[in-house]
Amino acid sequence: MNTSLIFVVEDDSWYADLLEYNLKLNPDYVVEKFTNAEDCFKNLYKQPMAITLDYSLPGCTGGEALAKIKKNNPLIPVIMISGQEDITTAIDLLKEGAYEYIVKNDDAPKRLWRALTNIQENHQLRQENQTLKEAVTEKYSFSNLIIGQSAPLKSVFALMQKALNNNISVSVYGETGTGKDLVAKALHYNSARSKYPFVAINVSAIPADLIESELFGHEKGSFTGAVAQRIGKFEEANKGTLFLDEISEMDMNMQSKMLRVLQEREIIRVGSNKEVKVDVRIITASNKDLAALVKAGTFRMDLYYRLMGLPIVLPPLRERGSDILLLANYFVKLFCKENKMPLKTLSSQAQKKIIAYSFPGNIRELKSIIELSVILSEGEIIMPDDLQIQSTQEGNNILDQELTMEEYNVRILSHFLKMYNKNAVMVANKLDISRATVYRMISKYNL
Repeated sequence: MNTSLIFVVEDDSWYADLLEYNLKLNPDYVVEKFTNAEDCFKNLYKQPMAITLDYSLPGCTGGEALAKIKKNNPLIPVIMISGQEDITTAIDLLKEGAYEYIVKNDDAPKRLWRALTNIQENHQLRQENQTLKEAVTEKYSFSNLIIGQSAPLKSVFALMQKALNNNISVSVYGETGTGKDLVAKALHYNSARSKYPFVAINVSAIPADLIESELFGHEKGSFTGAVAQRIGKFEEANKGTLFLDEISEMDMNMQSKMLRVLQEREIIRVGSNKEVKVDVRIITASNKDLAALVKAGTFRMDLYYRLMGLPIVLPPLRERGSDILLLANYFVKLFCKENKMPLKTLSSQAQKKIIAYSFPGNIRELKSIIELSVILSEGEIIMPDDLQIQSTQEGNNILDQELTMEEYNVRILSHFLKMYNKNAVMVANKLDISRATVYRMISKYNL
């Protein structure tokens, strides 16, 4: 919409000139005059900031012209200007969408000036909000938030896309440092709930006796230290998204209360009997296999199925191939930019050293190593010695040891259980053996 263009639709040429003179006292305003509604309609494609519309036009009533303009573009403010001070007409036009109704008297130019000043300010505010919204959307687009082009990551993006146009719960599984929180943010800010809050809570960081208050809120005096009413994370996230990180650490008592909230879509603050309705999308994350916890009896099966929704498994960094170097170079540029340092680059030897490392701490570890290497490097090139990587390649010489086949199998299974954070299902898939075999060996050798 043109932020300075104003249409004046007025069949009285003298009054049209008067309005134009007053409006042009603002050098930013550009005025186009029309003596009839039809010519105005033909020029609506120019997207004026506002239209002043005479109520008594030849061949078309002001009400009819207003309706046609609003049908073409309901966002254009239309200021009705009339020679009659008819309260009923004014009310009817305001109901039909007129921005203001101004009577042709001595105060008309001042009232029109004030109205256009408010319209301009509101238009600028809308533009700023739209720019901010576009910036947020761009910031949290999948490709900008989660760097990578590997096949495993593209599979993750495909699953995330399926979660955007609905309210299905999403459960994200991945090792520590794989970016589960980034997936949650990307899902929220690309969904229909993006204009409402994104609220995150790390369940493992909240003591068990405080988690209920943290999630559901509490009333004043409900327990020692409750000096005022406080709303919980569910109410904070109303109409938006609640991200529950490390959900596997929630104790059984709280799990049963969570189940009720998810079923009834309402919470009860600690110390209250009043039910409060909430509309929240739930995204959970864990670095533990919830299905295994259900089997072990430490996580409720009914809650598990409530939360599972669309499961997304984030691949560890070691399985993402060339993404490792993409991320490494990205972190170098980002750290140099944030710290106003000359841009540095990784030498080919440094890149080889990065590729050869398994990164048990995943992306978080890579970022830490890269940032330190930028500081330690003397020149513009980051050398292998600048990368503080401790070799953890256990078992490289395993074949040099004289072991039985069973002992080799135990070593291999132990290595994969450690690699995949004791996720027996993933280990079975990676080794192409049955889960029963994995569980049997875990039990037999106390792994």
